[in-house]
Amino acid sequence: MKVALMVTCVNDAMFPETGKAVVRLLERLGVEVDFPAAQTCCAQPMVNTGYLDEAVPVVRTFVEAFDGYDAVVTPSGSCAGSARHQHAIVARRSGDPALAAAVERTAPRTYELSEFLVDVLGVVDVGAYFPHTVTYHPTCHSLRMLGVGDRPRRLLEAVRGLRLVELPGAAECCGFGGTFAVKNSDTSIAMGADKARHVRGTGAEVLVAGDNSCLVHVGGVLSRQQAGVRVVHLAEVLASTEEDAADEPPQTSPATAVGRAPLQGERTP
Repeated sequence: MKVALMVTCVNDAMFPETGKAVVRLLERLGVEVDFPAAQTCCAQPMVNTGYLDEAVPVVRTFVEAFDGYDAVVTPSGSCAGSARHQHAIVARRSGDPALAAAVERTAPRTYELSEFLVDVLGVVDVGAYFPHTVTYHPTCHSLRMLGVGDRPRRLLEAVRGLRLVELPGAAECCGFGGTFAVKNSDTSIAMGADKARHVRGTGAEVLVAGDNSCLVHVGGVLSRQQAGVRVVHLAEVLASTEEDAADEPPQTSPATAVGRAPLQGERTP
C-alpha cells in the first residue's frame, strides 16, 4: 500500500511534532509513509470564505501531489473533510473535467488518522502507552462532516495507562471555526470559554483532539486561566510508548502549553 502524509499547513507551520508522530505511529504499524514535498494547503480557507475560483489552483496542486497513492492520511478531520467534500465542488465549478476526474480519485482515498487506523488497517490497539487522565473533544468536521464516530475514543481506550473521562457537552463546537474566530471574536471567545469550563470540570490532565486548530483555541483559553491542563493531538498520544514516558509527555507546541504564568501585559479572565 502506497500511503502519503498530508501534514496540513497549520501543522507544517506550527506543530511539526504532530506530523512526525503520524509517521512514527504508522511506521510502527508496518506502513511505509511518503511525504510529497509539493503539497500545500487543502484549500479549505478559500472555500469557507467564498473564494471558490481562487481555490481551483490549490485543489489542482493537491491532486497533483497526492494522485497515485492508495491512501492519503492526515491528522485533521477538518482538512480531510475539505478533500472529501469541498474539492468536488471546486472542481465542478472550474469546468475542468481532468481536475474533476483527479478529485474523484483522491477524495475517497483521503482519510483522517483515526479512520485510517480503524477502517483501513483494522487496528484499535496501536501499542501506545500514555499514563495520564485524558478527556477527548470531537472536533466539528470529524464529527459532522466525516462521521468518524467513536473511532478516536476506541483508540484512546486501548492506550495502556490512559484513563479516559467523559467531556460534558463534547459535541458542542469549541468556537474556533477559522475566520469565524476573527469575524465573530466575541462569540468565538464565549464558546471557547464554555469548552474550557467543561474541560476543567472533568479533572483531566490532558485535553486531546484530532485537530490542532481546535486545540490552539481551547488551549489558549485554558492557558490564560492557568488551568493546569495540557492539550495534545491524538496522533501524539497514539505514537507515545514506554520510552517516551521516561521523558516529559509530548506537547503539541509551546503555544499550547497551558498552565503558564501570563505574559507581561496579558490580562486573564
